[in-house]
Amino acid sequence: MKQFTSHKIAVIEDDFAIASMYQLKLTNNGYDVRVAHNGQIGLEVVETFQPDLILLDIRMPIMSGDQMLEKMRATTWGSSIRVIVLTNISKDEAPMSFRFLNVDRYIVKAHHTPTQVIDIVQEVLDGKH
Repeated sequence: MKQFTSHKIAVIEDDFAIASMYQLKLTNNGYDVRVAHNGQIGLEVVETFQPDLILLDIRMPIMSGDQMLEKMRATTWGSSIRVIVLTNISKDEAPMSFRFLNVDRYIVKAHHTPTQVIDIVQEVLDGKH
């Protein structure tokens, strides 16, 4: 049974197929979704869209996920948005800055199915993490 919410989610992911798949799955679960394919556009999307949660990749062209998150966290509008890092970089290989940038969850794509990721999104939005 689909659970419809009014939560807004931004997917910041440079892989078009992955971004499209998550956009479809999240939309089908009742979320309002916007997508950006690099951190620079991601910052613009997040500032105007004001999502409740961001799914954020790390390795992207133009501006990486950690650079985007650092810039976003320095603003009043981006200081408290919930963030789930969704990447194929292990936590040990991730930039050290992530430890200080208030990330709700860190998910390695290869270790989770898209359905599991959607469940984690709901848990974070419900405050159950």
